[in-house]
Amino acid sequence: MKIMVVGAGAMGSLFGGLLAEAGHDVTLVDVNAAHVEAIGSRGLRLHTDQGDRHVSSLRACSPSQASGAPDLLMVFTKTLHTSSALAGVAHLLGAHTHVLSLQNGLGNAEIIAQHVPAERILIGVTTWPADLVGPGHVHSHGQGLVRLMSADGRDHPAVAEVVQALNGAGLACTADAAVWSAIWEKVAFNAALNSICTATHCTVDQLGAIEDGLALAFAVVDEVLAVAQARGIAVQTQACKARVADAIARHVGHKPSMLQDVLAGRNTEIEAINGAVVTTAADLGIPVPCTRTLLQVVRLVQERQAGIHSKH
Repeated sequence: MKIMVVGAGAMGSLFGGLLAEAGHDVTLVDVNAAHVEAIGSRGLRLHTDQGDRHVSSLRACSPSQASGAPDLLMVFTKTLHTSSALAGVAHLLGAHTHVLSLQNGLGNAEIIAQHVPAERILIGVTTWPADLVGPGHVHSHGQGLVRLMSADGRDHPAVAEVVQALNGAGLACTADAAVWSAIWEKVAFNAALNSICTATHCTVDQLGAIEDGLALAFAVVDEVLAVAQARGIAVQTQACKARVADAIARHVGHKPSMLQDVLAGRNTEIEAINGAVVTTAADLGIPVPCTRTLLQVVRLVQERQAGIHSKH
């Protein structure tokens, strides 16, 4: 397949690198000039459980330098950048190009639908871990999986083609008609851990220091998944809570991306996670006091940190 990855940070580079290793024609598209330049000169350094190597069988460029319509365009930007990113690559969206979003949060399918028809949108979730160590250098250790489906719920041929491509690259992908359940459960997981860690500046494991940390995380999961159920989406609340508890027990020293963004003075994905849940809950008349309070606190922390960074 001819594949372009828009938003080639840690996750985008991991997926692009593995797909290139599997023989696909891959181009990474990103605005990070240092990252693009490093890949262009040395290839992508990929350090996974399969070893440390350089992948040179892919290209990297800025959006304006990219050309030719791909079979698959993968979007890995933050939700707040999705619309501007797609506008920047509008010249790449051919009549047969499918767009896949494995992004965090809610609202991605709706944003992408402003640029391509719903029958050419694939939506899903992934649990693969990835960290951008430096320009052109990505680490990913441990296992993950991908669940995806077409945004219109129909089993288009492209679904099987993309699943096959991702599996061939070792990315453990399945087509899952219940993908919205997975999306909402991941939103609940992130609304709990990301926002609490960002509000408190705790690492994930530090939330287990006292009972209140786990209790607050569980309260957020309950609220978010109550909203999902009111939308008619079947979710597994206890299973989601078990994943939250497992993360607190095992993710020692891990700073969620939302906390990393705040510390770096960048805007976070809080609006696409807690913010989207609060908006949906209000429409349905469902109270979500913990999720709302964390949204307000993270907004304050984000604004304060942005102010600190603007002065330096």
